[in-house]
Amino acid sequence: MSDDGEVKGRRTRTRARLLECALDLFERQGYEQTTVAHIAAAAGVTEMTFFRHFSAKERLVVEDPYDPVIADTISAQPRELAPLARTTAGVRAAWSQLPEPESETVRRRVRIAASTPSLRAAIAAANTDTEQIIVDRLVRDGADRGSARVATAATLAGITAALLEWSQRDDLTLSDAVQSALDVLEGRR
Repeated sequence: MSDDGEVKGRRTRTRARLLECALDLFERQGYEQTTVAHIAAAAGVTEMTFFRHFSAKERLVVEDPYDPVIADTISAQPRELAPLARTTAGVRAAWSQLPEPESETVRRRVRIAASTPSLRAAIAAANTDTEQIIVDRLVRDGADRGSARVATAATLAGITAALLEWSQRDDLTLSDAVQSALDVLEGRR
């Protein structure tokens, strides 16, 4: 293995260890009561190392690697579709391309966010950033800003509601929860 490969492997392992330790601490003592110092100590690293991996404690829970893929697939949908149809079709297309995430880790993150008011606010802020990216793409492609904003906000709210529901149910896959939300938004359910 090359030095770059070793560094990348060590970085990936450290990041995963930080996330696992943080989730354990959040579940045991609560998100608000857990400090970055607690997380770093539990993972056996310094606080500086923590911040090399996560810019803030909330990023452990609200980080979403799928946003760029979703924005790209929405942009790739036929421009003649209405903004809501284009947005839901784009999310559906993105979801079919993405691997099912490590469900238990994601479920733990969403459960913690669902039970922590300050994290619900962080999710809303992250959704606002995602919403702006999608709205800008739809407008660039010819949609009026108001319709683009409503369509995007409705879709993101539907997916967020589905995620929160999924986090509380062990009998539902994440993919099924997202697809069900899209079905509702498309008037199929």
